Amino acid sequence: MSELTHLDATGAARMVDVGGKTETQREAVATGRITMSAAAAAAIRAGLVRKGDVLATARIAGIMAAKRTSELIPLCHPLALTKITLDLAPDEAGVTATATVALNGRTGVEMEALTAVSVALLTIYDMAKAIDRAMEIGAIRLIAKRGGKSGDWTPEQPGSQS
Repeated sequence: MSELTHLDATGAARMVDVGGKTETQREAVATGRITMSAAAAAAIRAGLVRKGDVLATARIAGIMAAKRTSELIPLCHPLALTKITLDLAPDEAGVTATATVALNGRTGVEMEALTAVSVALLTIYDMAKAIDRAMEIGAIRLIAKRGGKSGDWTPEQPGSQS
């Protein structure tokens, strides 16, 4: 079990000690999508959802979530993030969210990017559920990672695990 970084020699959960790691510039990009009825998608694009501006609210929610990832995911380190962007691309069938998170630090920001996307998409669901309760959230995944000991990663790299 010692191969798993979040388990000690006895199999108990632990937070990884990153104190000895060198600080490097790190960045992660994650994406995900919410699909919905044409009516819900049109209402979001036109800004006609009764709860307010869905895309602006989802963007703020995702950014806030990235900053609080260590409070939501038990073994994540609290991080001093230097960049969080959340792009929301609405179309006729839904919204695609893409988050980019960066810092200069000792551990990566993949979980922060994934959390930003997840919470942004959940916020869209919450705000538009009166129009379409059958919306579906999916395809949440890491699409790029830069920096750190393991170097850069994208799913297109030969031998990479996606």
